[in-house]
Amino acid sequence: MNRSRSGYVYIALCAVIFSTMEVMLKTVHGVFAPMQITCLRFLVGGILLIPFASRSMKKKNASLSRKDIGFFALSGFLCIVIAMSLYQMSVTYTRASIVAVIFSCNPIFVTVFAHLFLHEDIHRNHIIALILELTAALIIIDPIHATLDPTGSILSAVMFALYSVFGKKRTPRFGGIAVTCLSFLFGAGELVFILLFGRTAAGASLYGAVGLNLFIDVPLFENIPASAIPALLYICCINSAAGFVCHMMAMEKTSAQEASLIFFLKPILAPIFALLFLKEEIPLNMIVGIVCFLIGSLCAILPGILAQRRALKAQK
Repeated sequence: MNRSRSGYVYIALCAVIFSTMEVMLKTVHGVFAPMQITCLRFLVGGILLIPFASRSMKKKNASLSRKDIGFFALSGFLCIVIAMSLYQMSVTYTRASIVAVIFSCNPIFVTVFAHLFLHEDIHRNHIIALILELTAALIIIDPIHATLDPTGSILSAVMFALYSVFGKKRTPRFGGIAVTCLSFLFGAGELVFILLFGRTAAGASLYGAVGLNLFIDVPLFENIPASAIPALLYICCINSAAGFVCHMMAMEKTSAQEASLIFFLKPILAPIFALLFLKEEIPLNMIVGIVCFLIGSLCAILPGILAQRRALKAQK
């Protein structure tokens, strides 16, 4: 199997894995506290990624400096403590299919942040895509008749995009898998500290005063029923560790533009999985929104993919 073809295999695998994430998190709702499952999946996922990260760092002859530790502490905070906590809150209180579709718009926010902070070019097709995807989000949310607040879903996508752009600064030196692994471990460690503080009287009082009740008296490793272990292992090993490895391998064997096809496929697959396993209906406004979203995604990624193909043909 050639490099490009194997890359598309990783894209397909990652799209399926990421599309089951919201469904799996919904299935353990009520078994695990929202912040407990967030902490466990990134802690265990980060540990599982250590061998891959070590190999990547050895190949690149990279080692951690004090400045790098500060960098990964901040990237972990952005990814796990902020973005993924908001994501988990959204999954807890909103339909899985809605969260999946809205979160899939994060690549277009990546384009915007990359332009602002990394001075990467932003083109007319990116602006059109942003308008179309924001329109799609509004159609899906249906703010006139909505009974659920979509703010958490949108903010989680925005913050994950910010983390992705921030992480690019260390990717050339450490490799994408190592950056993901270290961000997972640092972020999970920070979340553990935050949750342990929430088990104290002072912490519970502070979190309660600012409306962060989900962070109060959260169990970590205790009281996990045996019946929930298979789902927990799937979430940690497949959704978190294997999903991110497939994502990084897709980018390595194709390109960042082509790897973003993952978030083109997810809005199609995730609502189907939610229908099959959670019996969530797919209303007309969601279908219209998904179509609008897919058109926006094509506007964002298709010109880049075609340009890369033309460049490869010219080299031959």
